[in-house]
Order: sequence, then C-alpha cells, then structure tokens
Amino acid sequence: MAITYNRAYDHILDDLSRALTTIPQFYEAFEMEAADWEDLSKDEKDVCIRTLSDDLFYVLGTETSTDVGLGSAEYDSSHAVIKVTAGPQLIHVISLRE
Repeated sequence: MAITYNRAYDHILDDLSRALTTIPQFYEAFEMEAADWEDLSKDEKDVCIRTLSDDLFYVLGTETSTDVGLGSAEYDSSHAVIKVTAGPQLIHVISLRE
C-alpha cells in the first residue's frame, strides 16, 4: 500500500510537521527525553520534525496507523487525508489532495 496524493509533497510535510508538534511527547519518536529536546536549537528541532514527518509519511504507506509520542497518526485512504490525533479534543486533518 502506498499513500496516494496529488498535493505538493512539501506542503503536506509542512502541515504534518505543524500537527506533530502538538502531540505531547512527540520527541519520544527520536528516543529523546524532554530535556534533550529542549537542548536542541530551533534549527535542529525543525530538521528533526521535518524528518519525522517524512518518516511518518513512509510508515503510513505501509501501515494504516502508528503511535507518535502520546498521540497517533492514521492514513484514511477513502478520504485522502492523514489524521493526526494529538489528544481527545485535538485532531488535525491533513489533506492529500489539492
């Protein structure tokens, strides 16, 4: 299974990156503690988040969902979206279509 999209990949990653940062303890995907994450510069954090977004896009092409920190991400192929659950009342829906 692969993710089907026609929207610009960079725009998808931009939205996915913003959504991932709202997940509590998302940095655990890097096997980091909170203190380690806070010690990174803004540029280092940006690179890590972008890399996580890219990796997550790949994972969701083989698995329908995955845990991220205390949240999760799910590929909904029938609606061409990625749903990022950051908490019970915060779900980001990232469109894969123009």
